[in-house]
Amino acid sequence: MANLSANLLYVAFILYLIATVLFAGSIRDKHIKSGKEGKNRWASFAILTTIIGFVAQLGYFITRWIAAGHAPVSNLFEFITFFGLALVGAFIVIYYIYKTPMLGAFTMPVALLIIAYASMFPREISPLIPALQSDWLHIHVTTAAIGSAILSISFAAGLLYLVKAIDQTKPSKQTFWLEMVMYGIICTLGFVIATSVFSAMDYEANFNWIDKNEKEAVMEYKLPALTGPHQGTLTTDGVMEPLIEMPAIINAKKLNTLTWSILVGSVLYALLRVIFRKRLAAVLQPFVKNINLDLVDEINYRSVLIGFPVFTLGALIFAMIWAQIAWTRFWGWDPKEVWALITFLFYAAYLHLRLSKGWHGEKSAWLAVIGFVIIMFNTVFVNLVIAGLHSYAGS
Repeated sequence: MANLSANLLYVAFILYLIATVLFAGSIRDKHIKSGKEGKNRWASFAILTTIIGFVAQLGYFITRWIAAGHAPVSNLFEFITFFGLALVGAFIVIYYIYKTPMLGAFTMPVALLIIAYASMFPREISPLIPALQSDWLHIHVTTAAIGSAILSISFAAGLLYLVKAIDQTKPSKQTFWLEMVMYGIICTLGFVIATSVFSAMDYEANFNWIDKNEKEAVMEYKLPALTGPHQGTLTTDGVMEPLIEMPAIINAKKLNTLTWSILVGSVLYALLRVIFRKRLAAVLQPFVKNINLDLVDEINYRSVLIGFPVFTLGALIFAMIWAQIAWTRFWGWDPKEVWALITFLFYAAYLHLRLSKGWHGEKSAWLAVIGFVIIMFNTVFVNLVIAGLHSYAGS
């Protein structure tokens, strides 16, 4: 059953990749008109392929649930793959409401990167620790992931808006920050590349170290150690020593992974800039010239309007109920809890500014992009680097 689950996820990934190419092809279809599908055959094949891929990934989720005996959302691999599943599901619904193929050309690459990112983490099925043996785990995590996925649609719409609306012919603050977003996406791809290369080389380095409880422990690295564990001693011969030792509060192994992602991503970004001789956002701009900005702005707003209450239920209310059951307190200022609250407050501010202050168009698009950065910071950096009660999620 576990093998079937893995194969279904692989099939889904391939189908999403094909759908991405088809959505990109729909941009050049002569029938496409300002966000309306019309007779765009490329888009029709693309959404059909997306739906089949979604069904395959749903099959992965169900078969892994059967194999594990519990909802597969208990570690970082399972959570992020479910996040990708929810993102594609949300996109399919949004697509049939607004019939905007270009949104697929921006959303599906994000889904691909999310699934590829998840696949770099350990995929073994393991028993739940006592704190996770609760139905509220399933309710809290799945609802939070669905809410985050719907909010992420606003990111795709906001990015699409900014790529078209911002003048790329001259340097400005807007062009700089938009390019930084592109750089962040490339760094995510850098993570996939770095992890894949060293995995193919069967790289491994083990350290004996002292954890934050002053106990001896063993840490296994799958990437060369740029950042080493607290009071760590390398026990594997023939591999490089760490360049810097981290304090016990920092998860050195996961910070090392993040560092490699940035390094490889930076090199890849530099190569792309040399090849195209312009900013990446400027490379994309000619492909979005037929987009209806008002329609994209509405998709951005509607995604937040729907995703915000779902996220609030999952990441705050249901999380508090589960925390009371697992740790006998509703709130404990754990890093994950704090960043869930920050995310909630940010999107509450988004809706306030949109409805009360009239922040439409470019301002609203920037807020959607910043919101997604906060979501991904919570998903990536907080899980990978900062030690807390949710550290098990990184295993």
